[in-house]
Amino acid sequence: MEKFRYDEQEFALIENTPVPLAVYQFLDNRVVTVALSKGFCDLFGFKTKEDAYFLTENDMYRDCHPDDTARIADAAVTFAKDQGEYDVIFRTKVNNRYRIIHSRGEHFYKNGIKLAAVWYFDEGEYIEDSSISNDLTHTITNALKISSIYHKITYDYLTGLPNMGYFFEIAEKGMEELIQAGQTPVMLFFDLNGMKYFNVKYGLSEGDNLIRSFSKLLVKYFSNENCTRFGMDRFCVYTSEDNLEQRLWSLFGECENLNGGKTLPVRTGIYSSKMGKIRACFACDRAKMACDKTRNAYVSHFTYFDESMLKESQNRLYIIENFDRALKEEWIQVYYQPIVRAATGRVCDEEALSRWIDPIHGMLSPDAFIPILEESNLIYKLDLYVTEKILKKMKAQADKGLYVVPNSVNLSRSDFETCDIVKEITNRVDQSGIPHEKLTIEITESVIGSNFEYMKTQVERFQSLGFKVWMDDFGSGYSSLDVLQDFHFDLIKLDMKFMRNFASSQKSKIILTELIRMAMSLGIETIVEGVETEEQVEFLCEVGCTKLQGYHFCKPIPLIQIFERYDKGTQIGFENPAESDYFSALGKINLYDLSVITNNEGESYKNYFNTLPMGLFEVDEEKIKFIRGNKSYRSFLTTYFPPYLKEKILELAEKDKKPEKGVSDFIDAVLKCKTEINSHIIDIKHSDGSTFHLYFGRIAENPLSKIVALVVVVLNIS
Repeated sequence: MEKFRYDEQEFALIENTPVPLAVYQFLDNRVVTVALSKGFCDLFGFKTKEDAYFLTENDMYRDCHPDDTARIADAAVTFAKDQGEYDVIFRTKVNNRYRIIHSRGEHFYKNGIKLAAVWYFDEGEYIEDSSISNDLTHTITNALKISSIYHKITYDYLTGLPNMGYFFEIAEKGMEELIQAGQTPVMLFFDLNGMKYFNVKYGLSEGDNLIRSFSKLLVKYFSNENCTRFGMDRFCVYTSEDNLEQRLWSLFGECENLNGGKTLPVRTGIYSSKMGKIRACFACDRAKMACDKTRNAYVSHFTYFDESMLKESQNRLYIIENFDRALKEEWIQVYYQPIVRAATGRVCDEEALSRWIDPIHGMLSPDAFIPILEESNLIYKLDLYVTEKILKKMKAQADKGLYVVPNSVNLSRSDFETCDIVKEITNRVDQSGIPHEKLTIEITESVIGSNFEYMKTQVERFQSLGFKVWMDDFGSGYSSLDVLQDFHFDLIKLDMKFMRNFASSQKSKIILTELIRMAMSLGIETIVEGVETEEQVEFLCEVGCTKLQGYHFCKPIPLIQIFERYDKGTQIGFENPAESDYFSALGKINLYDLSVITNNEGESYKNYFNTLPMGLFEVDEEKIKFIRGNKSYRSFLTTYFPPYLKEKILELAEKDKKPEKGVSDFIDAVLKCKTEINSHIIDIKHSDGSTFHLYFGRIAENPLSKIVALVVVVLNIS
């Protein structure tokens, strides 16, 4: 479906109206702007209509208060997907001061296309009390109180509970009465876990039924006037601390059978006045912080507020308020970690990673700012910034005469929801003149989420444009093999947790072996992250892992250090991209899997680490070079040909120097496989009287050097 366009007369009529009005369309899972009125531009302080269209298309919530951004963005998408009304109050900055805006919207159809008209009302200036500037709920409460006055209502239409403004009036008096009675007031914040996906599975009507059922359950335990619906699937309650935990566990038990079994677990945050006597709105804010602390736990539970959560909230606000400045002044720097080809030990790819070096707080780890940017729908700015830095880096490397290998950028789920990330990245790469295959897209399984078909389309869009797409952190959490069945990734990255358990867990080795073998059968390359020891490198090379990444090779470093290492001669070295396909073929050989010679992908062995001896060789016009072999093959060389295991080079000229018995026949067999046939089996006799039954198979040929790679398998020794 294409973007709707009014005819010139209608478009001019809308653009010239003094009423603050916008017309939107929901297209490809995004809200796009169709028309904006003069009143809209005036209300939000735009100097030109071009500025207004650009901002609403590219950064709609730029001037919105950071505490409101995620809420109104979610409400907009919910409204866009539904047929209901849109009714939201938020704060936005106009001429450097926040104003309270009330927006209402309705769907309508034009020429058979569903559009949305949204009107905006200025409810006045937002006055912030500096002593309480970090309290989320206080500011939202003020806005909702204005909404209550505007509509002349005091109860929630869906649940019949007091609305927020009325609830806080009741709670202020009620909590004071509890204190006078010698009791300890507590504020509870409830959030049904997974409501968005519940609505997708059962429908919005069933979601409303669950919300009504849960509100009745709260009334049963805490009474009607002690509860409010915060919005969507969130509730706030004030009560006494007496028998609180017992009441909550009982409530959780009943919640499991709500709505005919169509229910959800509930998270609960608790603020106790033992932490300090504060206003009800602040207590609700702190209870919400406690509730959000464990948002990923999919089981009913409760969490108490502590002071560290307030610090986290302040840090979050700092990140959001300073993010644009961090990009502009380059506090955020891009570091690069090399990815090494298992077959060569050379750098075949690099991963770009963000580091926030703050002038006040110093180095901030990615965990300190990336989740916040994702929740606030700001992460797309970071990922596009990183993409631009990668493209500049590649040009700088080319200018220095260095090989330019592909670089990967990590994308978030929010990127695909906030903008057309495929288009944005493609435009930047095209403008740079860098080939598309030099930029790799990394996504995790969590990015795919429940919107399978939409994300599959986006992955295929990237791939059709020549970008490779990798799945990151496969094996973390509860990865689903369904993803590999429905998506074709060019590579999967196996989570570093396998390496953490490498020395102590034989299971980790077996799982890694099977995952790598499965990936090869699907035509997918593999990387293992977190490689730190030579033993790990040796094992991963043996089982056919294509690429390796970890501190064993190099930690993430900035571009300037990459150039310094080259100047000093300490850099690992980049592979020639023209040879990448050849080396990729070598890396895919699993030295514990004979399907490489039998083409029997169903063949399996119970003992992965006591299999037939298998080795990988390269041969040119002068020599045969031993590349790698499994433990069985190295033991074979140690027993029968120890000099060649150590030197790893067999000069072809030795064939005419009467070498050790059997070596001449080995050379002949290798040359025959190189020049005449792809595979053959021969018997070679050793000086001790043993006979080796060997398989020789051609793997690939280097297009530049014409070196041929082949595999040798010891089938039997007699």
